[in-house]
Amino acid sequence: MNILLAGTASDSHTWNLVYLQLLLEELGHPVRNLGPCVTDELLTEACAREEPGLVVLSSVNGHGYRDGLGAVRAVRRAGLTLPVVIGGKLGVAGEADPAQRGLLLDAGCDAVFDDGDVAALRAYLAALEAAAHRAPQAVA
Repeated sequence: MNILLAGTASDSHTWNLVYLQLLLEELGHPVRNLGPCVTDELLTEACAREEPGLVVLSSVNGHGYRDGLGAVRAVRRAGLTLPVVIGGKLGVAGEADPAQRGLLLDAGCDAVFDDGDVAALRAYLAALEAAAHRAPQAVA
């Protein structure tokens, strides 16, 4: 499954994106890494152009809840239905915020991985791949 990886609009960190790219590639997924500070417009354009099987947003600066909300809303406003997940250090309080998590899910995030829960991300990827294999294939 092709994955589009991006940092959130206000997050200039790159180490998390490099780590995630290596992890996802190790799991067998081709990854297009858009890098840090990805605007909602750039993300939406890349999603529409590349049609990835999954979008992974990552933030470690503590503004992931806010930035992620804008990003997923932009993707959904554009009429794109592809899966979008977000993870990392999403809030400045240093702990998961169930209310903010709920807002992200309500806005269209398919999963939220607070505090960079890699095991949960792996499980999500496995479930997504299993569902794709069960889906009927179009006949050419």
